[in-house]
Formats: sequence, structure tokens, C-alpha cells
Amino acid sequence: MALQPLPDYPWDAMAPFARRARSHPDGIADLSIGSPVDATPAVVRDALAAATDAHAYPTTAGTPALREAIVAWFERRRNVTGLDVENVLPSIGSKELVALLPFMIGLGAGDTIVHPKAAYPTYAIGAALCGAESTASDDPAEWPESTRLIWLNSPGNPDGRVLDVDFLRSAVKRARELGAVLINDECYAELGWSGPWEQTPIPSVLDQRVTEGDVSGILAIYSLSKQSNMAGYRAAFAAGCAETIARLLNVRKHAGLMLPGPLQAAMVAALADDAHVAEQKERYRARRNILVPALEEAGFRIDFSEAGLYLWATEGRDAWASIDRLADLGILAGPGHFYGEFYPDHVRLSLTATDERIAAAAARLRETPALGG
Repeated sequence: MALQPLPDYPWDAMAPFARRARSHPDGIADLSIGSPVDATPAVVRDALAAATDAHAYPTTAGTPALREAIVAWFERRRNVTGLDVENVLPSIGSKELVALLPFMIGLGAGDTIVHPKAAYPTYAIGAALCGAESTASDDPAEWPESTRLIWLNSPGNPDGRVLDVDFLRSAVKRARELGAVLINDECYAELGWSGPWEQTPIPSVLDQRVTEGDVSGILAIYSLSKQSNMAGYRAAFAAGCAETIARLLNVRKHAGLMLPGPLQAAMVAALADDAHVAEQKERYRARRNILVPALEEAGFRIDFSEAGLYLWATEGRDAWASIDRLADLGILAGPGHFYGEFYPDHVRLSLTATDERIAAAAARLRETPALGG
């Protein structure tokens, strides 16, 4: 069976805009990729350093301490009760899990994988890697009978959209009618900003209000890259349906996909410490509060963006024209074209830049007249 050809890596198309942005007299303000710029917390680095005598092979399932820390974190931070260690599994970052999970649960030709309309591209790549079809839909009623895997992403990348309990419940109901696995990518869940999510925790798909205590066929995945500045550690995990977790574990054992022991110790430390998460959230809040009004003054409308690391903005014209305008200001963003065909007039701007670079971007935006102004 011939697999679907993979597309070119989209960010390669940004090279000429990046060159122009870097030529700005005050340098580039790179708001394109959501890669953390702040230091990894000392509590995490200390735990890593203390665990460097890693002479034995690590366990694919994760150490008992790590699995117990994940269970405790879900209960404390995500209002998810009833999980046990058999319900959780660490992974080498979340991107490899997203890309390989369709293959690991046995999907292939004739199967359909559903993902959001505004979507992280790796959902579709995972379908291509296993020979399945992918389709973009935000409406459970539209999900076809051939659907075997459904990706939700709340809070969303790129759009920062949050799915409430009612929607999550309806999605789970439809997934069970189809006999499909449903997974919510929740890696921005600690970063709520506006609307009800400024004060209310963002719901997990594993919340009992959604599942009524039955997590069969349901997974949540989470990454420590964003909340703990651990992108370079490649530290993530899945939780939920014990049967699906067991399948993933078996495949990963055969493939040798295991998280290094010192990193597992670092994850335990990160999951147990809420203080550094709160501190990092306030850094992002301050940057967001600077960037939002500057974008609006420059003629952009910000849609959704009530949570997460990004601002989803539009001038009401093709995204490449906005990318071009921003590059002239020394600002690099991501075009909506990279996230599906449904938002060609939006751009994504990341909050993962230093305070100084965020301030520089805001100043440049205020110095340029709004489109048509």
C-alpha cells in the first residue's frame, strides 16, 4: 500500500519574510513559532541534575513516581478524578504522539481521522503516515461513519478557542456512536485569558461532567513545554482509556519509544510545583496585554484567542499580505494558510518572545497606520 505523500514543511515558505524582518534596524521580533524563551524553572533543572546517574534503561510506561504524579496532577489541576496509573503514559513530547498515534492504534486505508478546521498540521500528517483520510470539521453531526479517530484541540492552536463542557459532552456522545477514539489535545489548558476562562478552569475531556465517569475511548494529551518552559526536554503524556493506553504502551515498548530517566524525574518535579506555572502565566498575561491593543490600533481584529499562547488576528485580507506588512515592521508571524483552508485571512502571533521584543513589536505596530487609515 502506497502511503499519501507528505507536504513540504510549511515554515520553509517563511524564509524570505524572515530575512526581511531580520533586516529591520532594531532587529526581528519573531512571533511566529511558539517556542518558549523563558528559563526552565530551577525546581525542574535541579531534579534533572540529581537524576543524571541513569545507567539503566528507563521504563516505557514511566516510573511509578511519574505515573502517580500525572494522576495527582490531573486531579489537582484539571478536575479529573478516578484515574489510576494504568490510565496514563508519558511520551517524548506531544508532537510525536500526535503524529504516530493513528498508526499505533491500527488505523489505515478506509479510516477517517477528524480534526478541527483551524488545526495544528500534525493531525493531518498523522493520517497521511498511516494511510488514513483526514477531514476538517468542528461539528459532530458532520463526522462521517468512517471516522475512527477524532482530534479536538482545546484551547486551540492556532485560534485559542476553548470548547466548553456541553460541546465536549456532545463530541464524546458522537464518538461513541461512531465507535471512534476521541482525543483532546489540551496542552494550553493552564493559559486561560478572557471570557469565562479568565477565572474558570478550562475543562478537560476527562472531566466527569463530560465522561460521567466512563473514560473508555477517550484520551487527553498534555505537554509541559508551555506551562513549564520544557520544550527542549520533550516531556508530555497521555491519559484516559486504559485499553487505549495499553495498546500505545505495547507498541512503544516494541519500538523503543521511552522517555529518558532523568527527564522523567524532571517531569515529576514540574508536575508537583504549581508556583512556577502561575509565574509563567503572569509573564504571558503581561505580554498579551501589551500586544493586543497594539494589534487592534494597527487595524487587526482578534478572533477567539481566549486561551493559549497565540493571538489569532485578521486585517480582513489575505494572510500573506498581512505577513508581508508585518515583515516590513520587522515582525514575523504565521499565516492562517498553514493551519488549514478555512482561515486564509488570519495570522497567528505568538506570545513566546521576550518582554523587550514584545514591547518592540507593539511600538512598531503603533507607528504604522492601520490599513486604509
